[in-house]
Amino acid sequence: MFNQIRNLKIGILGGGQLGKMLCLAAADWDLNIAVLDPDPNCSARTYCKNYTQGHFNDYDTVMSFGQSLDVLTVEIEHVNTAALRDLQKQGKKVHPDPALLELIQDKSKQKKWYVENKIPTERFDFQYFKLSKPSHYPMIWKAALGGYDGKGVALLKDESDFDKMPDVPFLLEHLTDIDKEIAVMVARNERGEVVTYPPVEMVFDKEANLLDYQLCPALIDPKTAKKARQLAENIIKKLNLCGLLAVELFLNKKGELLVNEIAPRPHNSGHHTIETIETSQFEQHWRAVLNLPLGNTRLLSPSVLLNILGEKGQTGIAQYENFDHVFQTAGAHLHLYGKTTTKPFRKMGHLTVADKSLEKALEKTLNLKKILKVTT
Repeated sequence: MFNQIRNLKIGILGGGQLGKMLCLAAADWDLNIAVLDPDPNCSARTYCKNYTQGHFNDYDTVMSFGQSLDVLTVEIEHVNTAALRDLQKQGKKVHPDPALLELIQDKSKQKKWYVENKIPTERFDFQYFKLSKPSHYPMIWKAALGGYDGKGVALLKDESDFDKMPDVPFLLEHLTDIDKEIAVMVARNERGEVVTYPPVEMVFDKEANLLDYQLCPALIDPKTAKKARQLAENIIKKLNLCGLLAVELFLNKKGELLVNEIAPRPHNSGHHTIETIETSQFEQHWRAVLNLPLGNTRLLSPSVLLNILGEKGQTGIAQYENFDHVFQTAGAHLHLYGKTTTKPFRKMGHLTVADKSLEKALEKTLNLKKILKVTT
């Protein structure tokens, strides 16, 4: 079976940092990976065997890219699903299924699916256009389509905030009394095997609405951790999804877990798995989409992950300040994404700090966070 897999031609729609790390994991098995991305300087370009410049949202481009391939997968959900459906009809394997990508692309459909399948989530109201104002404030405004990395999400404090929102399909979500934000990575292969990763606790940069740093394992009680894993497993089974799924959760002040959003691909909240879990999320993705036995998700070491973001007010050729300190820190692992240009809050890389003590790992990480800068 493995020899057959090594002969497959495999394509990834998207060549950002997730594509790069998928290519690096695939290189361990010498897999034949092709990448489609509009940016000729994308992170994955030099790590794949074949690169095609073109947009993964364009029907003809995706169809042309897929003709010579056996298996297609994604590192971003905002791709042309019509082309993927037609490639499926030609006998190509596509994971995750295009129908699931369409469900997840539209946050309103995603939310309705939670309700229909009795998945706990925060209350919401869906609006196609700005026909009516919120019944009360504060509320969370989310664009139904196209939101990514904190974009397309806003806190509405009053009517003036609502009036500033674009006239696009959106949903209004009730404000959750959040205690912690949790994420669980879960994987499933074609034969129906499912594994979950230990829940992580996410701390967000409030200005950028992006993950700042995260703790693994999450500082939650064992009962809550078990429930979070069960929720993630339940969702991937109900979706019948093949591949990786990131499940982002709110833990509210009442101790309830509410599903916020899901992503059918490798995810920022799983980057620490490269060093601190027996099977990284990137290797697990290949195991899942190629229908190999899934890998062990045993925690090897507590860790803290820090996103390395471009400095506010800085746009231009990236310069990395004080990064020598990373190499003087025991347990620190640096990953840069190969992006030549920085801009405010752009994800330029990440840092994982592992230690026998989660408290010590956090102390080291926060000390580095104070001095590491990506400037111009």
